[in-house]
Amino acid sequence: MSAAPYSRLRLCSALLLTLALGITARLQADEQAQASLTAQHPAAIPDSQGSGEEILIGMSGAFSGASADLGQELKAGITAYFEHVNQTTGINGRTIRLQAYDDGYNPDPAIDNTLTLINDDEVMALLGYVGTPTVTRVLPVLDLFQDRHIYLFFPFTGAETQRLPPYNRFAFNLRATYAQETAGLVDHLVAAGHRKIGVFYQIDAYGRSGWMGVRMALRRHQLAIAGETTYLRGARVGESYMAQVERLKNSGATAVISIAAYEAAAGLIRDARNSGWQVPIANVSFVNSESLLQLLLQAGEQSDTDYTSRLINSEVVPNYRDSNLPAVREYRQLAKGTQGEPGSAKVGFVGLEGYLNARVLVEVFRRMGDHLDRSQIPATMNSLSDYDLGIAQELGFSPENNQGLSRVYFNSVANEQYITIQDWQSWAPDVETL
Repeated sequence: MSAAPYSRLRLCSALLLTLALGITARLQADEQAQASLTAQHPAAIPDSQGSGEEILIGMSGAFSGASADLGQELKAGITAYFEHVNQTTGINGRTIRLQAYDDGYNPDPAIDNTLTLINDDEVMALLGYVGTPTVTRVLPVLDLFQDRHIYLFFPFTGAETQRLPPYNRFAFNLRATYAQETAGLVDHLVAAGHRKIGVFYQIDAYGRSGWMGVRMALRRHQLAIAGETTYLRGARVGESYMAQVERLKNSGATAVISIAAYEAAAGLIRDARNSGWQVPIANVSFVNSESLLQLLLQAGEQSDTDYTSRLINSEVVPNYRDSNLPAVREYRQLAKGTQGEPGSAKVGFVGLEGYLNARVLVEVFRRMGDHLDRSQIPATMNSLSDYDLGIAQELGFSPENNQGLSRVYFNSVANEQYITIQDWQSWAPDVETL
């Protein structure tokens, strides 16, 4: 082995050791504080198995920073349904409340928030964590708490990590994976005639997960990624993305799949169109389609340019305008109650996903009856195959599958709103605009 790889290996080992020691130290401090509090005030520690009148659910999410809209909208969808339950039927005589902390879409605060939720707040379960970089770092921490049956429900990420051993023992997913989203995008684009597809991705666990999905999907068509370029997590729409655009253009790509947050995705689309490059640009669900659309519309007003043409977004929930679906109708009605409040979010795909997450979690607690025992959660999850979620999909939870839904939806923009793509042949390469 050469000196450089050996040095990098030692550096990686040192970083991993530092992280492990830091988590261990925090866990030990929390355990000592917990023991002291219990000894001094035994009655102050609530029953973590849910015998009280309130079910407390914990969330760490991106409520500030470049991805703040994601966390705020997901939380708004969850809260809308929780409030509806509390005001109507309740859960076997109990109310349910969300305790949420901001992590700014950064792993270290997400870990701190998780330890606070478990040790200090003593939540019944965790719900709706936002993002691959945060979730992948939190999972090893949760693994340390499995003697207490701490479960993470429905994180807002399509990464594979929490779907694989050992983490699939205590993490449940509702949404389809990034691999399923990117496979659908690649299959449709290739069928439409694209043989050179480029990738723009966030250079972290989220971006690499989507990049791998594109790569694997192209390989099934005996194709390779035509060109790729990256950006740093937290990048803003006001930055220049011309270097990334030029790299993708020079690769000969006739379409681009973007694994990005909404501000960076909007910046790439804007600069691509300003350079005259009109290839289809497709985004996965994490982009937050409504926030992306608003940024593109605002930019278009300022420059008198349509930045929404040739835009494709994959989603893991139905179109929130589809009033034929009972869950969509209820979500839109309940979401009206959150509008106008400080920090409240608009109706959209992310809010609908939060609402669906909350519906399934509430059903789990209802089925558990009068005594909420965390150890019974897996068996209860596996009983949900008969539950009608109201979106014309059956839930697929089983002992072998910790993911409830698998369908992917595809939308484009017309008249400043998202519509379902019906004809993929209209997305064929246009040689005049390449």
